[in-house]
Amino acid sequence: MTADHAGAILTVDLNAIAENFALLSGKAGNAVCAAVVKSDAYGLGLSPVGRRLAKEGCRDFFVAQLDEAIALRQALAHMKDGAQNASIYVLNGLVRGAEDDYAAHHAVPVLNSLEEVDAWSAYAARRNVSQPAILQLDTGMSRLGLPGADTEILSSSPDRLAGIDLKYIMSHLACAGSRTHPMNDQQLEAFSASLASLPKAPASLANSSGIFLGTRFHFQMVRPGAAIYGLTPIANESNPLAHTIELSGKILQTRVVDADQAVGYGATHHVARQSRIATVAVGYGDGYFRTLSDRGCGYIGDYCVPVVGRVSMDLTTFDVTDVPEPLSQPGMSISLISEKNPVDQVASRAQTIGYEILTNLGRRYFRSYLGSA
Repeated sequence: MTADHAGAILTVDLNAIAENFALLSGKAGNAVCAAVVKSDAYGLGLSPVGRRLAKEGCRDFFVAQLDEAIALRQALAHMKDGAQNASIYVLNGLVRGAEDDYAAHHAVPVLNSLEEVDAWSAYAARRNVSQPAILQLDTGMSRLGLPGADTEILSSSPDRLAGIDLKYIMSHLACAGSRTHPMNDQQLEAFSASLASLPKAPASLANSSGIFLGTRFHFQMVRPGAAIYGLTPIANESNPLAHTIELSGKILQTRVVDADQAVGYGATHHVARQSRIATVAVGYGDGYFRTLSDRGCGYIGDYCVPVVGRVSMDLTTFDVTDVPEPLSQPGMSISLISEKNPVDQVASRAQTIGYEILTNLGRRYFRSYLGSA
């Protein structure tokens, strides 16, 4: 794909991503700062983002799935200064029957159940080689990890960890984005109590938001994800992180629409005055959410232009009546996500979260990267 052929251009600022990682590493103090790059580095590109973070000194990465770990290992393979040997942890755990693939690609499973603990220990015994892993405890998410009862079982029979090189014991905060939520301290207390009962190992609790809750939550490793990509870590507080992407959609056509004429599917929008409508080559097929219908906006320079009518699969219509015509001609662009209209703001208008906006960025966009990977 070329920029000329694409309906929209997505620009990813690797320098801003590096700046955010440096800020987070600084806040982590003496704790290791890992990077969560699951879901194609939150939609921004696993290989270029992973390589740039490794270039910035990151040596610990988290992905969700084994195939993501393999792809990241390949992306780092020819780097130097230890980046090629970075630790890659698989959050979704151990895929039974694929143990050899973890070992071959030096992918470290996060063990989320006693069954996974037993399977990984048995694999270590078969190979007669200690195998690295992270043990995850469930301290309130009720998602992945050993629940309290299973943690007690493991505490009373630590030999089940035979052959496992326990790199970290981790848990995951459920409400860290809300600074005063009581569950933060409840999970911290539960995690600390469980650590005291298990074999000694470094610990990790803080996600992006958890880093901003203070050093009590940092332990020996923090695991930022969304914050690396510029999303606001704490609700209702200013965002200290740099904006990392810009999405610009190409205007295909403009037309004058008379007062009270309908625009788009379902005739959900009728213009109140004679208006100029610009049709842009972006729709929900590109990850521009249908919930932005009659709610979203874009920018042409300093002019805010609202979405009018429904977002369709390949097209979205904007009211550009108040924009000088020379600035809103076919072939020109409307900025859909930018520093003026950041991801979190777009997400709010779409009635979702910034994570979902990023991870749905479309494959039909021409992608441009600022800064070296």
